[in-house]
Amino acid sequence: MKINANYLKLNESYLFSTIAKKVAAYTQAHPDKKVLRMGIGDVTQPLAPAVVAAMRKAAGEMGEKETFRGYGPEQGYPFLKEAIRGYYASRGISLEEDEIFVSDGAKSDVGNILDIFDTDNTVLVPDPVYPVYVDTNVMAGRRIVFADATAENGFLPMPDEKTDADIVYICSPNNPTGAAYSSAQLAEWVAYARKKGAVILYDAAYEAFVSEKGLARSIFEVEGAKECAVEFCSLSKTAGFTGTRCGYTVVPRALVRGGASLNKLWLRRQTTKFNGVSYVVQRGAEAVFTAEGMAQVQKNLEVYRRNAAVLSGCLDSLGIHYTGGKNSPYIWMKCPGFSDSWKFFDYLLEKANVVGTPGSGFGKNGEGFFRLTAFASEEATKEAAERLRLLFSK
Repeated sequence: MKINANYLKLNESYLFSTIAKKVAAYTQAHPDKKVLRMGIGDVTQPLAPAVVAAMRKAAGEMGEKETFRGYGPEQGYPFLKEAIRGYYASRGISLEEDEIFVSDGAKSDVGNILDIFDTDNTVLVPDPVYPVYVDTNVMAGRRIVFADATAENGFLPMPDEKTDADIVYICSPNNPTGAAYSSAQLAEWVAYARKKGAVILYDAAYEAFVSEKGLARSIFEVEGAKECAVEFCSLSKTAGFTGTRCGYTVVPRALVRGGASLNKLWLRRQTTKFNGVSYVVQRGAEAVFTAEGMAQVQKNLEVYRRNAAVLSGCLDSLGIHYTGGKNSPYIWMKCPGFSDSWKFFDYLLEKANVVGTPGSGFGKNGEGFFRLTAFASEEATKEAAERLRLLFSK
C-alpha cells in the first residue's frame, strides 16, 4: 500500500486553520478583549425570507407520501437549472440546461473538476491566489506555474505568450485582492487559451458584487469563451448559502479537448462520484432567482457593499494603499509600517483586536499586504474601521 505522497508536499496547516489557532490562543489569554473578525469571508446576513419560505415548503413536501422525493438528478433538478439559465439570460448570456451542473459549492467543483484532466498538464495560477487552486493541483502532482499579480499591474496579470499552460485559473472579482477584470481584459485571456489549446477555469463566486460598467460578471460575456472556459459560481456570497451549500458550474457543449466533450466527461464524473444537492436546498436556491428573492438578496448585498465602503473610506483617510472594495467584498491593503504580513497580523490583533488575513498566505506576491472582508456586521465593521483609524493616525 502506498499513500499519495503529493499530500506530503502541502503546507502542514491550511491558512485559515492557522489564523483560527492564533485567534483562539489570544482570546483564551485575553478573555476580556472584544476581538473583531474581519478575516474569513463568511457571511453574517440571514437567508432571504423567500428562500426560507421555499425551503420550509419543500421540507413539508418531503414529509408527505404524495410529494416525497428520493434521489434527485446528480446534475441538478430542472427547475433550478432553468432558473439559473434565466439569470444568465437576463445578462444577455445564452446557456443550455444541460450545460449547467448544480453542486454544493464552487470550492468543491473547482477541486473536483481536475478529475477530468490528466495530471500531465501544466497549471497557471495567479499569485497571490485562493489557496485551493494551488493545493488541489499539488495533491494531484501537476506542474504549477504562476502569473505575477502585483501592485504594478493592479493585481490583474495578463497573458504572456512565452508561458505555456494547459489549465488557467482566473478569479474575478479576485479573492484575495478584490481586483476585477474588464470584459476586454478577459478577451485577451480567451484569445490566449484558444491559441494554446488551454482551458480556463473561471471562478465567478463574487460576480454579484460587480457594479462598475465594463467589468465582467461572467467569462461568457466574451465571444469564443464557450470553446475554452468552464465557469464556477456559488450562492454562498450572493445569497448567504455558506451554511446551506449550493453552487453551479457551467461546462459548455462547445468545449472539446482531445476529441472529447468536457461537458460529457464532467457529467460522467458527477453521476459517478456525486449524489446531488438536496431537494430542499435546491428549492431554496430556486427562490433566489425569483423577482422577490433577488430583491431581498440585494438588500443583504447592500449591507456588505456599505461595509466595504466604510473600510475603504477609513483607508482613504489614512492614506493607506488598497485594491478592491468597490466591486468586491474584499479589501486588499498595504501593511502600513510592516513588510511581513504575519507580523502585521499579530500587531493588529494585539493593538486593535482586529483579525484579518496575512497576504503571504495567498502567495509570495501577497507578502506585505493584508486582506480584510466586508462580511462582518455593520456594527462590527464600523468599530473595526474606527480602531484602525485610531491605531494608524497616531
